[in-house]
Amino acid sequence: MMLASLFSGFDLAIDGPIVLAGSLCAMACALLGNFLVLRRMSMMGDAISHAVLPGLALAFIITGSRDSTTMLFGAVVVGVLTAVLTQAISHFGKVESGAAMGVVFTSLFALGLVLIQYGHDNKYIDLDPSCVLYGELSLVATQTGVPRVIYTLGIIYALNLAVIIALYKELKLVSFDPALATTLGINAQLVHYLMMVLVAATTVACFEAVGSILVVAMLIVPAATAYLLTRRLSVMIVLSQVLAIMIAFIGHFMAVKGPAAFGFGSTVTSGAMAAVAGVMFALTLIATTLVRAFRHRSASTYNAATT
Repeated sequence: MMLASLFSGFDLAIDGPIVLAGSLCAMACALLGNFLVLRRMSMMGDAISHAVLPGLALAFIITGSRDSTTMLFGAVVVGVLTAVLTQAISHFGKVESGAAMGVVFTSLFALGLVLIQYGHDNKYIDLDPSCVLYGELSLVATQTGVPRVIYTLGIIYALNLAVIIALYKELKLVSFDPALATTLGINAQLVHYLMMVLVAATTVACFEAVGSILVVAMLIVPAATAYLLTRRLSVMIVLSQVLAIMIAFIGHFMAVKGPAAFGFGSTVTSGAMAAVAGVMFALTLIATTLVRAFRHRSASTYNAATT
């Protein structure tokens, strides 16, 4: 009854584009997130999603345009630079990779915020920092025809899917055993940087929908939740896609109708999506932990009974 009440009054013209954009964004991020989680590089996705800001800001200031090609170029350059700097600091400075990541992405993120605020204050660009940080999915419903953001997210999703299908064997080997992949003649370093380019491009495509801070939730949480449920990569990818759609769908309606149940107005859709993703992960973690504990107890009881 609660779910029926939550999803009642679905308006295809208003809610449809919002849910579709959110789903495409979450699915595109989750595709790459599977390999980031397997390679224990979840923080690299976080680093790139924050560090591309100076690339965006410089592209805005130099060209004075929010053209998607310019944005993408600036973000990809800084995204790859983030990966290169992280590895360089870790290698030459003998610093743990997590610490190197933290130094690089926080520095670049802070620089990006300064540049965006500078460009906004001096009217170089018509860009509000809060827009970059939080995004606003609800604006998708105000556009006539098929919203531009849906075209953009659809293209980036198709690109990510095509690369994963074409390089599935290589990505799988590099994710599970980079040394074996190198022995078999696969350039693990090239695969790594290709993944970083895709993460940077996907991050930029999702900025308009969910913003910089929240894109990392879509990049990691659906894949991490799927990882709790299976150890087969193919199944994990499919599950992450299903979870991404659920997160977008439930998150939108929780943003619109959830606060009303407590006497408040609606909240930001992208924030509600991230919150739903976190709750979904927590519930899955609790459920899988209880199942493992039950199986362990049952096995112990059986062994004790047979001895």
